[in-house]
Amino acid sequence: MNYRRLWITLTLVIILSFAILGYYGGRIYQVMPPIPDQVVTEDGTVLFTGQDIKDGQNVWQSIGGQEVGSIWGHGAYVAPDWNADWLHREALFILDRWGNAEFGNDYDNLNEEQQAQLKARLKQEIRTNTFDKETKTLVISNDRADAFQYLSNYYNGLFMNDPQFNELRDHYAIPKNTLKDSERMSQMNTFFFWSTWAAATNRPGSDITYTNNWPNEDLIDNKPTGEMVVWSVVSFVMLLAGVGALAWYFAVQRHKEPHIEEVYPEKDPLLALSPTPSMKATLKYFWVVAALFVVQIILGVLSAHYAVEGSGLYGIPIQEWIPYSVVRTWHTQLGILWIATAWLATGLFMAPAVSGYEPKFQRALVNFLFVCLLIIVVGSMAGQWMGVFQKFDNQTNFWFGHQGYEYVDLGRFWQIFLTVGLFLWLFLMGRALLPAFNKSKENRHLLIMFIVAATAIPLFYVPGLLWGQQTHLSMAEYWRWWVVHLWVEGFFEVFATVVMAFLFTRMGLLRTRTATASVLFSTIIFLFGGIIGTFHHLYFSGTPVGVMAFGAVFSALEVVPLVLIGFEAYENLTHSRVKPWVKAYKWPIYCFVAVAFWNLVGAGLFGFFINPPIALYYMQGLNTTPVHGHTALFGVYGVLGIGLMLFCLKGLTGQKVWKTGMLSFAFWAINIGLALMVLLSLLPVGLMQTWASVEHGMWYARSADFLQQGSVQTFIWLRMIGDTIFGVGALALGWFILGLKTGWSIKDEANEINQSIDKN
Repeated sequence: MNYRRLWITLTLVIILSFAILGYYGGRIYQVMPPIPDQVVTEDGTVLFTGQDIKDGQNVWQSIGGQEVGSIWGHGAYVAPDWNADWLHREALFILDRWGNAEFGNDYDNLNEEQQAQLKARLKQEIRTNTFDKETKTLVISNDRADAFQYLSNYYNGLFMNDPQFNELRDHYAIPKNTLKDSERMSQMNTFFFWSTWAAATNRPGSDITYTNNWPNEDLIDNKPTGEMVVWSVVSFVMLLAGVGALAWYFAVQRHKEPHIEEVYPEKDPLLALSPTPSMKATLKYFWVVAALFVVQIILGVLSAHYAVEGSGLYGIPIQEWIPYSVVRTWHTQLGILWIATAWLATGLFMAPAVSGYEPKFQRALVNFLFVCLLIIVVGSMAGQWMGVFQKFDNQTNFWFGHQGYEYVDLGRFWQIFLTVGLFLWLFLMGRALLPAFNKSKENRHLLIMFIVAATAIPLFYVPGLLWGQQTHLSMAEYWRWWVVHLWVEGFFEVFATVVMAFLFTRMGLLRTRTATASVLFSTIIFLFGGIIGTFHHLYFSGTPVGVMAFGAVFSALEVVPLVLIGFEAYENLTHSRVKPWVKAYKWPIYCFVAVAFWNLVGAGLFGFFINPPIALYYMQGLNTTPVHGHTALFGVYGVLGIGLMLFCLKGLTGQKVWKTGMLSFAFWAINIGLALMVLLSLLPVGLMQTWASVEHGMWYARSADFLQQGSVQTFIWLRMIGDTIFGVGALALGWFILGLKTGWSIKDEANEINQSIDKN
């Protein structure tokens, strides 16, 4: 392949993709649901102000935000989606009032003709946009004002301490007195009202709501739009076209490539590697990775148990000390942190290994960065706990507590601290790699790609700093997905691809030219769909139809490169068998094979399963989402982090021979446990919820009435099987890594020599 052509193509893909992403960021700002200066009744009574709505958003964030139910479909799954819940309850309240006033009975007890009459009237009432752009005032009827008061009382009882809500709180895993202050509770109700109003009210001059008719609610004819169907069909066609084009291109390139007999080293080239002081200093990073991984899995098991016993653990009222919102926050945050730490430590290990150069004070700076990361982990978790327990006011919570946005929950101070730490990591990487540019022209393109990928990691965490304390929810979601999709799902994968290429070339198992061309081509294909594919998270977040169009098409193209993932898995498996010495790297390489599998299944099949607009319309916020989340985030990035960690640990242990029995058990237990977790529990529950969502509405699919059914609870309990196997595998991995330090994971060298002599 022509390097110059590849670099030009990659540059164009990045520039054009971010131009589209940036343009629609501006469009979202222009068309997002307005926050009125005040909400008034028809007789002019002021119910609340725009500042109440903004403060209410902050209150919602402080209790855990997206870790307690969901808003616009984004968040946790045990409690309801508050917009779907509010909308259905509001509609029924108004219909019952009208039914009793006009026909002397509740809506459900009326005949079809009477129901149709009231339903048509309700649709006109709810979907008509009464926001005055000039005065920035939202006028609602007295009936809606009464519904607001009724629902405020309902949510007051739920989130505060009304005894009649004890059972429902248990189903939702919401502790009593989640909010203790009635004023703050009142403000959160205004935020619930406004975000639901945006989901049910038509845009000016349109018959589609601000959230593109999400959630589905039959009582006001919130149904899929024509655009959803059309762009879903287009996404299917684009997927098939992309798969065909890539398969053709791949076949042509394979045919053109001259057959070269590969020559592999007879001995392990890494045995001659002498770890520098800074490389040795990364060892403590991997200990922390193993520890955080084990803690994260324990928290995951605990959060899963909250789905069946919302007030504690087998009768122990643990929600009084560590409620579900805190458990889920720590579970998701630690997942990101330990995976990121594994990859960062791999970079710090690889840089001196590639260049053969140890910069001055490198070890001290690596240790300093390690201390900073520990402070960030402990400090942010403590702040989140204090935020959820309402120890902070809104402003202090924003800076040091719980921001309430999934995967970026840590307070702004900790975000800034982490950003500085990531740029320090980039500096340490760069100064160690620079001498390598002068050593070998053959590696130069791969080195440049390494630096580009490394630069993207701190750079694309910066969007997490671009929303403020009271930024509009649509814009906060826009920037949040820059971090979650582009940082976590995008450029970390590019970085990992480059690191893997370096590892295989350093071991002599892959030619540098082949590795460089493969990395560049893979990055082009991935980013071509991946950057604009960010939009598939934003279909129903107050965005224009163009977001749906681009998101549907390009998220389908994200799946295209994954159809050839079998070749990657086969090549990695082949690498593990080329020479006897490579067997020492069997389990790290097997991790890469598992990554290929989960990339196809988790990111590909389960990802596309929920990505088309018509699918996500019914599935957003259901258990089909964590099916994709667990298999893609852990199955791909987590297992990849484990594989990279094991490679580095092998380099740090030098010529010592590992006892791999425990490692073998850990590998299979983790992967089998993950598969069972999905197949026995998450996927069946998600499919049952999807059916309920299509038949009755999102409000029902997320309700306690549905989730507490015996059949659903059976599938939720079945998750214990996969969780247990997975958890035991995680403990086994931690035990093995600890054994590398204590000695029980390393074979006795004297015995090895004697056994070798006996065999001969």
